[in-house]
Amino acid sequence: MSKAFELQGIVHSIDETKAYGQNGFTKREFVIKLTGEGEKAEYPNYVALELIKDKCALMDSYNLGDEIQVSFNFSGRLWNAPGKPEKCFTSLQAWRVERAGESVQSGGGDPFAQSMPNYDDDVPF
Repeated sequence: MSKAFELQGIVHSIDETKAYGQNGFTKREFVIKLTGEGEKAEYPNYVALELIKDKCALMDSYNLGDEIQVSFNFSGRLWNAPGKPEKCFTSLQAWRVERAGESVQSGGGDPFAQSMPNYDDDVPF
């Protein structure tokens, strides 16, 4: 099971949604300049993230310069081509994007989190 991570930053760039292959797979990339605890303005960190499939629309309501909070998972795979060295591809797949400081989720919860039953405090046992 993958662990979810969060980053906060200012939107630096937002690419258009791109389709790949014949099966309708879509991907959208965006870059944020990290802000928040531990970040130093004189040494900025830029991080590229991606949205896939139905999550591509999550960046539609954001503009360059907006400060956002992004929840994401690591994803990686190996690629082997005959006669070429093995390569490892790593991506940061975002699944929730919200304005920094907001607690309202846009894009749903962690797709890897297990649902917890909702117990009433008035249960008689």
